[in-house]
Amino acid sequence: MQKIVKSGSGWRIGWNPAASEYQGLIGSEDWAIELTAPELEDFCRLAKQLATTMETMADELMDEERITCEAESDRLWLEVEGYPHTYSLRFILNSGRQCEGGWPPPVVPELLEAMERLKVF
Repeated sequence: MQKIVKSGSGWRIGWNPAASEYQGLIGSEDWAIELTAPELEDFCRLAKQLATTMETMADELMDEERITCEAESDRLWLEVEGYPHTYSLRFILNSGRQCEGGWPPPVVPELLEAMERLKVF
């Protein structure tokens, strides 16, 4: 299996199974953080879970209502904020390096789609 890096306007996500400690990568045009395989797996799982929640909430909210949803594991905390059809995504890495980052609403749909295509787990 070889290294995979996907990127678009304002986002990056990658997987390198040959790396010794940090096989995953997430970032934007301005920053990036390497993640362990379990951290990347949690990130993708939680982001998908939050995306599904936002889709579900679309029928429950009025058009002008904003919402914030959170999900977390022992390794990561994620938050989406905005409207069901357009929202930002933020994360905080709880273990080891303890960092945080995020993506604005226009970037999130492409990043979520790339996560699906990255499917390495």
